[in-house]
Amino acid sequence: MKRREFVAGLAGTASLPLVARAEDDRVRRIGRLTYTSESDPISKHGVAAFIHQLELLGWKPSAFRLEYRYGEGDYLRTAASAKELVALGPDVMLVRGTPATRAVLQETRTIPIVFVSVSDPVGDGFVNSVVRPGGNLTGFTNLDAMMGGKWLELLKEVAPNIKRVGAFFNPDVATAGGTFYVRAIAEAAPSFAVTLEKMEVRTPRDIERGIEALTREADVGLIGMPDPFVVAYRTLTMDLAARYRVPAVYGFRNMAVEGGLMSYGVDLVDLDRRSAVYVDRILKGARPGELPIQAPNKFELVVNLKTAKTLGLTIPPSLLARADEVIE
Repeated sequence: MKRREFVAGLAGTASLPLVARAEDDRVRRIGRLTYTSESDPISKHGVAAFIHQLELLGWKPSAFRLEYRYGEGDYLRTAASAKELVALGPDVMLVRGTPATRAVLQETRTIPIVFVSVSDPVGDGFVNSVVRPGGNLTGFTNLDAMMGGKWLELLKEVAPNIKRVGAFFNPDVATAGGTFYVRAIAEAAPSFAVTLEKMEVRTPRDIERGIEALTREADVGLIGMPDPFVVAYRTLTMDLAARYRVPAVYGFRNMAVEGGLMSYGVDLVDLDRRSAVYVDRILKGARPGELPIQAPNKFELVVNLKTAKTLGLTIPPSLLARADEVIE
């Protein structure tokens, strides 16, 4: 059940002026690359939202063609897919996630790029600034580093006895090698009387070993950070959290919908929808480097009561009242 929307960051793309439609009939080719798999529900819903918005902007289905490539949770495959897409010579590229954005930039500095779900484009060296990105790309960020404190707050609210919290990430693909969020979590940990365990994972087996080690002691919690690798292996993570009865919070809505205890983060499908406005403008002649980076303006708190019951947890009424969606 939807209850409210948060507003954050820069103004939404709805306020952006639209340029008149170009009067040629050639089919525009749009390359889309995502780090996750073709079956990923967020990717599927995001594509549908993007296409729908593009059509609302006046683009008939016959006027554009989407070329899809997927990284399947592996950076080497993502890099190979980026090379394939660039070789096709698309008019513009729509790229999801930090690893995919990095891979595409290594292949081209001329094809216009619109990224979504990149946490720190300036820190990662993708753009010069938020206001004037420069170069051949612009896009939409997904989260702020200070979300780390919010995740800890939510964990302590549902499980006040937690003393240790494991935050796991893949340093090879996570924003700033994982420090982007971990730093904020570490700074907030003392105020919540918890000890932070930094868990670096690069393979599914690392996730298994990390959660097994974390749960050798009682009163522990887990933060599944918005890391492309963690998202790719979310089913394994949620199954282990359930097996070891560990309360966990995640950065993306679908992880709570698919069985995680709760999530707090940006509406990723909304980012894909908004990205259509920038793709539209670029196809009509706008330069991506002159289009400011946009911040998210829709955040969601999702609570899975079924999972809470399985874990033997009672969700406080005050938290349920704040939730945007409750899964029963």
